[in-house]
Amino acid sequence: MVDAEFYFTINRGRQYGKTTLLSALYNDLAAEYSIISLSFEALGSASFSNEMIFCQQFLIQISEKWNGSLDDFAAVTNFPNLSKYITKLCTSRKVVLMIDEVDKESNFQVFLGFLNILRSKYIERSNGHDSTFHSVILVGVYDIKNIKFKMIQDGSHQLAQKEVEQNSPWNIAEKFNVDMAFSISEIMTMLDACEKDHQTGMNLERVATEIHHYTNGYPVLVSSLCRYMDEELSGWTKIDVIEAVRRLVRETDNELFKSLSQNLERNEKVRNLLYDVLILGRRRTFSTDNPNIDLTFRYGYVMEDKDLVKVFNKIFEMRITNYFITKDEEDGELIPHGGLINEITKGNRFNMALCLERFALHWQELYSDRDLKFLEKQCRLIFLTYLKPIINGAGFYFIESALTDDRRMDVVVIFNQQRFVLELKIWKGLLYNEKGVEQLLGYMDKLDENSGYLLTFDFRKNPELILPAWRLEGRKEVFEVRVSSV
Repeated sequence: MVDAEFYFTINRGRQYGKTTLLSALYNDLAAEYSIISLSFEALGSASFSNEMIFCQQFLIQISEKWNGSLDDFAAVTNFPNLSKYITKLCTSRKVVLMIDEVDKESNFQVFLGFLNILRSKYIERSNGHDSTFHSVILVGVYDIKNIKFKMIQDGSHQLAQKEVEQNSPWNIAEKFNVDMAFSISEIMTMLDACEKDHQTGMNLERVATEIHHYTNGYPVLVSSLCRYMDEELSGWTKIDVIEAVRRLVRETDNELFKSLSQNLERNEKVRNLLYDVLILGRRRTFSTDNPNIDLTFRYGYVMEDKDLVKVFNKIFEMRITNYFITKDEEDGELIPHGGLINEITKGNRFNMALCLERFALHWQELYSDRDLKFLEKQCRLIFLTYLKPIINGAGFYFIESALTDDRRMDVVVIFNQQRFVLELKIWKGLLYNEKGVEQLLGYMDKLDENSGYLLTFDFRKNPELILPAWRLEGRKEVFEVRVSSV
C-alpha cells in the first residue's frame, strides 16, 4: 500500500497492536523512504488551539524527528504556507507520514483544515501539479468520519445549526483490510518460541486453540493470558488457560476494560446495541452504514458473523454482561444469601441442578406480581444476576452470542474444573420447546458434554406444573426447570 502511494487509515480497538505495527513498519520502510512518524497524543491538545500553533508544532515535531535538518519554518503560520512547505519538503524525496493516536486532537476545525491540505495536495499530485507525501497513514481507534462524534462526546465540539454529526473529510483513503487479530496458527508460533526457550511440554495446538476460543485473537488479550500462564501459573495446559481467563476477567486495573466500561457508560447507543445483541438476543444486521454499529465495530467490541452483529470475543462478552449485571444488581432483590451460595458450591463443587431449583423458588416468591412484559424482557438478565455471585471468585460464565436469539440463550458456566451447558428459554409452545432441547443437545455435542441444563421461563396465565427433573435424551441427560410467576 505504501509502495502504491496509498493514503489510508488503520482503525482498531484499544491495545490492538496499532503502535507496534507502526514501529515495525517504520523499520521496514526506513531503507527506502524518509519516514515521519508522529503521535498526536505527544503533540498535545494545546497544539490544536489554532492554525498557527498547529503549523509550528507540526513542523517542530518533524524537525526533531529529522535531527533539526529542516529549513527555517518560522514564517509558516497558516495552512496555505504549510502546504507550500510540504511541497518543498517532498519535491526531491519520498516521504511517508505516519501519525499515531490521530483521534486525540481536540479541535475539529484545525484538524479538518490539516486533512483538507493533505487531500487537496493528494488530488493535485494525481493530476501532476504538486509534490506531497508519498503515502500517509493515520492510526487511531475512531474512523476519521467518527472523530467529530468523539469530540462532541468529549465536549470539545458543539454542532452548529444544520451541521451533521458525521462527515468524511478523508474520502481519498484506501481501505485497510489487513486482519490484525492473531489466528490459531499465529498463536502457535508465539507459543512455539516460548516452548523452545522453556521446554514446557505443552500441546501447542490445543493451548493455542483454547486461547483463541476466548480471545478470538485480540492481541493484548492473547498476550495477557500467556503472561498469566508464564508468570503466575507456570503451566501451559487447557486448564491453565481457563484459570488465566478467570483471573483476566476479574482484573480491575486493565486499561482495555476501563475503556470498555467508559464507552458503555457514556454512549447510550453503543450500550443499547450491545444489550440488544447479547442480553435480549435480537438479530441485528451488520452494516457500518449504521453509525452506531460502525462505532461499536471501530471500538473492537463487535464483528460480522453471517451478516449479523456478534460480540467480538468471549472475554468481551463476560465483561459486557458483568456491566449490565452490576446495573441490575442495584435493584438488589434476587441476590442469593451466603448460606445458599455455600450450599450450592459445597466442597468446591458446583451443584447446578440445586442452583436452578433454588432460583425457581426465589423467582416465584419475588416476581409473581410483576409486569409480564418487563419480566419477559429481563428474565435472562435476572438469572445471570442471580448466578454471578455464586460462581464469583471460583469461576466465570459466558454467553454463546452466536447461538442467542430473542427466545433462547446459551450460557456456559466454568467453576474450578467443571463445565456446565445451559439453555435459557421463553416458553413459546411444546414444539418450540422440543426444538430448544434439540438445539441444546447439538451444542452439548459441540462441546463434548453428556449433560446439560434447560431453564424455561413460562409466562402463561395457566402454566403447566412441571417439577425439576432429569430427562434422558438418547445417551445424554438434560435437567429441566420451569420458572413461572403463578
